[in-house]
Amino acid sequence: MVVLVVLAVLAIALALWFFTTYNSLIGLKIRVDNAWSQIDVQLKRRYDLIPNLVESVKGYMQHEKDTLERVIKARSQAIDASGIKDKAQAENFLTQTLKSLFAVVERYPDIKANQNVLKLQEELTSTENKISFARQYYNDEVGRFNTSIQVVPANIVANACGFTRKEFFEIEDKAQKEAPKVQF
Repeated sequence: MVVLVVLAVLAIALALWFFTTYNSLIGLKIRVDNAWSQIDVQLKRRYDLIPNLVESVKGYMQHEKDTLERVIKARSQAIDASGIKDKAQAENFLTQTLKSLFAVVERYPDIKANQNVLKLQEELTSTENKISFARQYYNDEVGRFNTSIQVVPANIVANACGFTRKEFFEIEDKAQKEAPKVQF
C-alpha cells in the first residue's frame, strides 16, 4: 500500500514537472514568435519608406536609374523572402543597395538640401535603429529558447514534444555588420 502511495506521488510530481516545463517552453516559443513579429513590423516600415525615398530622388537622378532599380529590386526580394536565413540575406542585400543609393545621393547637393529627402533619411535612420533593436531582442529570445530546449532535464520534454532550435537572425557579410551611414 505504501509503495502504491509513493508511486502515485512520484507520478503526480512527474506529471506536474512535465506540464510546468512544457508550459515554460511554450511561453518561450511565443516570445520568440513575438520577437520575430517585431522585426517584421520594423521591416515593413522600412519597405514603406524606400519607395518614398526613391521617388524623392528620382527626378534629380535620371542618369542613376540603375541604382534606383537595384534598390527597388532589393526591396522586392526582401519582402518576398521567407525563413530567417533567406530574410537575413535579403535584408543584407537591401542594406547594401541602400548604401549605394546614399553614396550616389551624396554627389547631388540639390538632393541633400531637399526637405522631403532629409525627413525620409531621418525616418530611415530611426527605422534602422529600431530594426537593430528588434533583431537583438529576437536573438536574445532565440538564445533563451534554444538554451531551454537543450538543458537537462527540460530537453526530455522538448524532444518528446517536438521543440526544435530556432535560427538566429545573423548577418553573414562582416562589412554589413556595421550600421549604414546615411548622410545627405
